[in-house]
Amino acid sequence: MAKPIFVLNGPNLNMLGLREPAIYGTDTLEDVRKRAEVRAEALGLSIDFRQSNSEGELVTWIQEARDDAAAIILNAGAYSHTSIAILDALQAAELPVIEVHLSNLFRREPFRQHSYVTLAAKGLICGLGAKGYELALEALADLLAQARRG
Repeated sequence: MAKPIFVLNGPNLNMLGLREPAIYGTDTLEDVRKRAEVRAEALGLSIDFRQSNSEGELVTWIQEARDDAAAIILNAGAYSHTSIAILDALQAAELPVIEVHLSNLFRREPFRQHSYVTLAAKGLICGLGAKGYELALEALADLLAQARRG
């Protein structure tokens, strides 16, 4: 069986549906997971969906992905703007990465408009809510198919 795509979610994403719904929407993280699973299955992919409020745990999962995943979808939340450790782990993983954010970073506070994750990502999807995860899966399906063709 093909390796799954790790879908990793950072701090406060466990509060989706409760936390600032005008910015982040009313979907819960469980709703996001279910939508991602349905889209992955339709694309012939599998996912391993996780969330942590801990930077170190996210780094450990990214390191694990190097051997156990085909690619990574990462919504690192606020760590996107602060974590060189996550950037280093992503670069060491040597996997395709799509960065996802529910809100449009470029319509937010200036400190949110820079992301270390972007330096390691093939692409960035932001501002489309939970749909961004589905679009990231579609992009990775294409990238992985291209890699198989050589």
